[in-house]
Amino acid sequence: MKISSTNKKANLYIVGIVLAVLTFWMFAQSMINILPAMTADMDVSLGTLNISTSLTSLFSGLFIVVAGGLSDRSGRKKMTFFGLGLSILGSFLVIIAQGPSLLIIGRAIQGISAAFIMPATIALIKTAFNEADRQRALSYWSFGSWGGGGVATLAGGLVATYMDWRWIFIFSIIVALISMWILRDIEESKVNDYKKEPFDYIGFAIFIFLLLGVNIVITQGQEFGWFSPIIIGLMIVTLILAVLFFMYEKKRKFQFIDFNLFKSRPYTGAVTSNFLQNGIAATIVVANTYVQIARGFSAFETGLLTIGNIVALLIMIRVGERMLQKIGARKPMLWAIFIAAIGMSLAGMTFLPDILYVIVVFIGFLIAGIGIGMYATPSLDTSVVHISNDKVGVASGIYKMASSLGYSFGLAISTAVYGTVEAVTSNIHLAASGGMFTALAFGAVSIWIVAKTMSPEEGLKTKPILATSKIN
Repeated sequence: MKISSTNKKANLYIVGIVLAVLTFWMFAQSMINILPAMTADMDVSLGTLNISTSLTSLFSGLFIVVAGGLSDRSGRKKMTFFGLGLSILGSFLVIIAQGPSLLIIGRAIQGISAAFIMPATIALIKTAFNEADRQRALSYWSFGSWGGGGVATLAGGLVATYMDWRWIFIFSIIVALISMWILRDIEESKVNDYKKEPFDYIGFAIFIFLLLGVNIVITQGQEFGWFSPIIIGLMIVTLILAVLFFMYEKKRKFQFIDFNLFKSRPYTGAVTSNFLQNGIAATIVVANTYVQIARGFSAFETGLLTIGNIVALLIMIRVGERMLQKIGARKPMLWAIFIAAIGMSLAGMTFLPDILYVIVVFIGFLIAGIGIGMYATPSLDTSVVHISNDKVGVASGIYKMASSLGYSFGLAISTAVYGTVEAVTSNIHLAASGGMFTALAFGAVSIWIVAKTMSPEEGLKTKPILATSKIN
């Protein structure tokens, strides 16, 4: 039975879903600001901590499509609870860790927990809520996803400064338990007549090695040199694996990734632009690095610089929802991408003196927050509304995988430009400008894709393209 906004439990269920999403950001994004505190407290090198930080995104990306498919078959509520249970276990292992072993295991488990929580909660919203109520619920889901990253970064700095860093993971456990309690009686949603299909182990194995190759290239490219034999060789192997994966999956009846989903042009546009929008958002790391190294900001001061971004993002998520309902998805997405790219690129104006530069960056981050927030709901709604209920878990998994990979690629490309320009010119200000201006390139490609794949009426009415199985 669909949940209506007149149902007094509807808002409570939305809160429970948002809290489930927030558990990911509480342990993932906050790690950025608590690494120095962890280094001082644990017998673990900074290099090991950096590896543990990237493990969450890696394992989330590896398992998120599989987890999305399992949520369709086994139940979206069940998989949400399974993910929350893994989140509690992973956080507990990090809390008690005194060395690298438990820390790395805990972070890997946390990544897998996110893989289950993200697509399962999106699918739960798709099947539990109708039309405007679905769009409202997706807006609040975006609060936890897009907004949670900014809030957790600031919270991580506060915790590391005024409390023991382990408290961030204690808070994550508490939030997970509250989420489970709130969602304890939400109706289960799964495909009743789902035909048992053989699992595509070979496709999954190729996919794992493909993402591992991409992850190593992204995280170690600058360390080894982008034109070193190791990185060039890995790029070639990764490209071969990508072609092999596509050709193998295309011939299979039961695919690990259902390429039929991409027959929907709007879905393809939403997934691809989501990848690029996360690339735009990732360039903020270059600005944060630059202001600390070249302008003398502390980690907490850098976090304060992003407050405008967080506030604007949270406000504009609901505005994007209203725009979706009134004028469709295409126009808000196009405007949002343009605004986000322009806002982030303002941090590239490094020729400005200190006070004026800080003002411009603050305003730029705020403008970017407007664009990112406006984009969230129209894009997310487009990614689920064209997909039938028996495929929405897998489709959501692919959408969220695009988020993780887009952020990783955006970070890798912008920091690579930053490092390359600095190595060639020995000018950190020019290097930071180059890194930040990559946001414009991401934005231009994303605008072109949305314009080509979405009609002006997109989002004003529902047009699912795949046959729907029975859902309870």
